[in-house]
Amino acid sequence: MQGQAHDGVFLTIEGVEGVGKSTAVKFIQQYLAQQNQTVVITREPGGTVLAEKIRELLLSPNANEEMAPETELLLMFASRAQHIASLIKPAIAAKKWVVSDRFLDASYAYQGAGRGFDLSRLDMLSHWVVGALKPDATILLDAPPALGLARAKNRGAHDRIEQEKIDFFERVRSGYLARAAEDPTRFHIIDATESLSAVHAKIKAVLDKILLDICSDR
Repeated sequence: MQGQAHDGVFLTIEGVEGVGKSTAVKFIQQYLAQQNQTVVITREPGGTVLAEKIRELLLSPNANEEMAPETELLLMFASRAQHIASLIKPAIAAKKWVVSDRFLDASYAYQGAGRGFDLSRLDMLSHWVVGALKPDATILLDAPPALGLARAKNRGAHDRIEQEKIDFFERVRSGYLARAAEDPTRFHIIDATESLSAVHAKIKAVLDKILLDICSDR
């Protein structure tokens, strides 16, 4: 564990569209249940009643008014503030696993690298909204955006962000990889182009390491 002052576990799953995050989250939930762990599954943006309402604003295409990048950034952090206060911190304090489909790293990838915001702005918002809260581990499912977007086409209509062009997602992927390079202890990069069984085996290895660390700490 990374020395956080809590007994719960905070695990985040990151990656661009179509890399299999939802499938990975289901596998994690099932595997941890088999290990008799109490798990809370959540997502960003969203995770609570109020945060989900903000998610609707963020992701619903609106032909009548284009959302300003600054609005997107601030809404992301507004949703996150509610998510942290109402769900993440209480669950961690209750010694539960919190598994979140995206968290802070997504803002650095999408709004930072993707939209081109100066990272100092994100650092300021992170310091204010997130504070010292940090995932114990982050699984980054990595794949070329072209492959991910091809997979995502099978899910139906795209939301507002999914409608961006491929160069946007190339920047997002680069942003994720840059974050991972800065924090290699926390990040576990998994090649999402591999078979589902191979991806699950690597996720299981990450979970087993965390479970072993928990046993050694208690």
